[in-house]
Amino acid sequence: MSISTVNGVDLERLNATIEAVTADPGLGRFQFRARNHWVDGGHSRTTIQGFYGAGQEDTTRAQPFLVDSDEPPVLLGENRAPNAGEFALQALAACLAGTVVYHAAARGMALQGLECTVEGDLDVQGFLGLDGNVRPGYQQIQVSIKVAGEFDDEQVAELAALTRFSPVRDTITNPVAVTIDVARA
Repeated sequence: MSISTVNGVDLERLNATIEAVTADPGLGRFQFRARNHWVDGGHSRTTIQGFYGAGQEDTTRAQPFLVDSDEPPVLLGENRAPNAGEFALQALAACLAGTVVYHAAARGMALQGLECTVEGDLDVQGFLGLDGNVRPGYQQIQVSIKVAGEFDDEQVAELAALTRFSPVRDTITNPVAVTIDVARA
């Protein structure tokens, strides 16, 4: 028996996941984690490994992912890695792409390619505390998604509408409660 895949997505596993979460909504609750350690100046390193999901602690990642971040020289860094704002754009691009790919696969819509470009406009006056009327984060984000495949205009519109299911898009566009605790080490 061959496994049916669309867009590299195993439809049998996808449908089994949907059925399992439908039967037990608790399986849909996940907690992802990241631990960041400041190195020097604008340079820091984040470790990502364990997470909770599908009703249990996940142990499939034998080695952690290490992700560095820094700033460009114009922002007093050493260009050792993308900065946090760039990682936010990367997270949005990757999540939008994955969301479209998975949802298109579930609908039997085969993609021949997908490219997501994200640009964010930011004014560092907010970060530097120089102007209380300027927010420290992005003022706006522009996303361009190009899909390759045999799609008519209606199907392209359907693919665009699928982006509403992106968890990162939702997190960026809707207020999320963030609690911050600062204590001595």
